[in-house]
Amino acid sequence: MDFLTPIMETDKIIIYCDGACSGNQFKENRGGWGAILRFKEKEKEINGGEIDTTNQKMELTACIKALEQLKKKDIKVEIYSDSAYLINCMQQKWYINWRKNGWRNQKKEPVANKELWIQLLNLVEPLDIDFFKVEGHSGDPLNERADFLARKGIEELDPVST
Repeated sequence: MDFLTPIMETDKIIIYCDGACSGNQFKENRGGWGAILRFKEKEKEINGGEIDTTNQKMELTACIKALEQLKKKDIKVEIYSDSAYLINCMQQKWYINWRKNGWRNQKKEPVANKELWIQLLNLVEPLDIDFFKVEGHSGDPLNERADFLARKGIEELDPVST
C-alpha cells in the first residue's frame, strides 16, 4: 500500500459517532447524535435529535444508528468515539457481567440505558468490530465532524415541541 493511499481504500468500514445534550440536567432538554460512515470512496453522514434525553443516551444512539446503516455484516468495522462510557463498556466487556447479573451493575443497581445497550449488542455481536477511544475536541477531523452533526441534530429539533 502506497503511503499516499487514503485510509478509506481499505476493506473496512470506519465509523465516527458522537452524542450531545443541551440542558442535560433538565426535563425537556434537547439531545443530538451524529455519525460518519466511510467505506472505500463512499461516505455517509447521519444525525438526529431527541427531547428529554441524556448525553449517554445520545452517545449510544449515534453508534446504534450508524450500525443500522450497514448493509453487509461480513466486513471489518472500526468505531471511533470520544465517549468513555461507550468505549470502555465495549473494550472491557462490562456487558458480560451485566447479562450474568440480570442487567445489574457492580453496585447491584439496574444498568442505566439497558434497552439501548441490548439494541447495540444485538447489532455488534454478529460483526467483526473494534472500538477505539479518541480525545474529544482535540482536532481529530472526523470526531469534530461527528460532534458537529450531533449539535446539528439538536438544532434541527422542532422548537414547538420543546
